[in-house]
Amino acid sequence: MALVVKDLGRSPGTMRTLNEHVPAPSDLGVALIGVKEGSDIELDLRLEAVHEGILVSGSVIVEVTGECGRCLDPLAYDLEVNVQELFFYEGVELSGEEDDEEQRRVEYDLIDLEPVLRDAVVTMLPFQPVCREDCQGLCSECGARLEDEPGHHHEVIDPRWAALADLAKTDRQTD
Repeated sequence: MALVVKDLGRSPGTMRTLNEHVPAPSDLGVALIGVKEGSDIELDLRLEAVHEGILVSGSVIVEVTGECGRCLDPLAYDLEVNVQELFFYEGVELSGEEDDEEQRRVEYDLIDLEPVLRDAVVTMLPFQPVCREDCQGLCSECGARLEDEPGHHHEVIDPRWAALADLAKTDRQTD
């Protein structure tokens, strides 16, 4: 998702706003939750020319979909994320503290917003998404939904005692 910034030139103080809807790129999420490819991303950004490059700041709204990590019910909600990133002009020398590999660049009067959006959105997604904080999830033995069966449980026999339980069954059958 490249933006042309030629109109900003290299004139510090020049600014323009960007209010636009763009399709979401692929892989904008994690295993259980993310933004569906092609869904609408609402950009409300300000692009400002500064001495070192182009400062992009503003907010992004995406529709997040996925499933609860406990009960696997579907989830869907809107997420608003703040974005602020400086894209350095070509030829600008970075100070020794900044790693050149991690800095974004203005290349051929274009800036690539996709990595910035990916970093901003993915880091705001929950690691373990849940439909509700008190979601009970699924039974680990049979997969039954615990919310639907409040008293659900299984008689679990310690495998070390299983042989004795089999002996008790055969003893009852011989009586």
